[in-house]
Amino acid sequence: MRHQSNSVRLALPKGRFLSPTADLLNGIALGFEDYDSGTRRYRLQSPRYPFLSAKVLQERDICVQVAVGNYELGICGSDWIEELQAGYPASTLVRLLGLNYGDGSLYLVASCHSGISDVGDLVGRQGTWRIVSEYSNLTQALTSNLRLRSFRIFPVWGAAGAYLPEDADLAVLWARNEKEVESQGLFPLMELFPVQAFLIANRDQLENKDVSPILDCFGPSTISRPRTVALGKPSVAARSAASLSQGQEKGVKLALPDGHQKAPTSQFLERAGLKIEGYSGKTSERRLSADLEWLSIKVIRPQDMPLHVANGNFDLAVTGRDWLLEHLYRFPSSPVIELLDLGFGKVKIVAALAQETSVADIADLRALVQAGKLSPLRVASEYVNIADKYLRDNHISSYRLIPTWGASEAFLPEDADLLIDNTQTGKTLAEHNLRVIDVLLRSSACLIGNEHSISSPDRRGKIESVVAMLRRGLE
Repeated sequence: MRHQSNSVRLALPKGRFLSPTADLLNGIALGFEDYDSGTRRYRLQSPRYPFLSAKVLQERDICVQVAVGNYELGICGSDWIEELQAGYPASTLVRLLGLNYGDGSLYLVASCHSGISDVGDLVGRQGTWRIVSEYSNLTQALTSNLRLRSFRIFPVWGAAGAYLPEDADLAVLWARNEKEVESQGLFPLMELFPVQAFLIANRDQLENKDVSPILDCFGPSTISRPRTVALGKPSVAARSAASLSQGQEKGVKLALPDGHQKAPTSQFLERAGLKIEGYSGKTSERRLSADLEWLSIKVIRPQDMPLHVANGNFDLAVTGRDWLLEHLYRFPSSPVIELLDLGFGKVKIVAALAQETSVADIADLRALVQAGKLSPLRVASEYVNIADKYLRDNHISSYRLIPTWGASEAFLPEDADLLIDNTQTGKTLAEHNLRVIDVLLRSSACLIGNEHSISSPDRRGKIESVVAMLRRGLE
């Protein structure tokens, strides 16, 4: 379904800005029914303006979708706006209004155990700084402003602070305040800028559509003075970072998943006889202890594990085979290998279309693309490398990949024609009026490892004992 020329589409945020945005819209008579903290709906229709519709998306997706012209207007935080514009300065995304609310700031942080207490400690040091962040474009700009001589940036999906100090030296992350930063065992070196909500627009769309009835609703009381973004503002923290000696690095480093894979992974490890204190339940601890004194454990996003195992930040990790293949399709010479299929967390990676699309299978879809009826084919997916390989293997040459960061089923049919996503039962896809036309692969949790670590004389025996223990959990 391509956009109608007379419609106006607004992208609204999930998460941290959902409640204040809902309050704002209700206060200026632009409210949408069911847009509240308990919403499970993605598509909303304005009761006041028949031509105005909205979709609820992740903030990071909102910036991208407005920039490519799928939405005329959107509301999101200045951190994701700056991240997009740092990477794409010629983008058609523009800020229209700074709204009268915000939350938190972006910080450059170090571990409290690093001995780094000042930005000046970063300049002139020999060696390479390892920096981890969701905001890779902003981090690149920051390293230029700080004139760092040598650095490596590791992009992650989230939980950037968990990598310090063992797997990274610095992180650029969002937090509500310095107290929240410090509660993670981190020291705020810089407050890059406070995060404010903005009404954004697509410049080209504004030239072709009259959105003044919507903009007129945003009166002076709604608007705040935009905060100046200045990368590199020193933190106001009054204390210096504690220079604590780190314990001797343990022999083998294991990464375990957070999120919905945490519970089944915990149950499997208990069955295998590997006792990990604090992993089960609702704890948010990122660093855990096992009954093997030489095993260090960290809890991170499964999407990030293959890359960080490849870089040597971890020797072993429990992730999904889908994320392993996503990594290997991009980096075929990666040293990451699958060691065990753990059998739980089973999902299918599928290709899905809107119910009303008259396509029975991938051959029918290819014919439509070749006939120019769906060209270029818009493909939404968290698995951009799996999706790219699938399309090329099926000889579809005219397509455009749309990376997403969750809730990908919301993109069809308005913003994408095809979805490549994971599903267990297909229930969520059906609820959003989607149907599966192909199964790309089947995935389950697996143990992955770094080939160099496995062949290391210092770690080989310990890694083999962990693998043997987890293998017993399969019996």
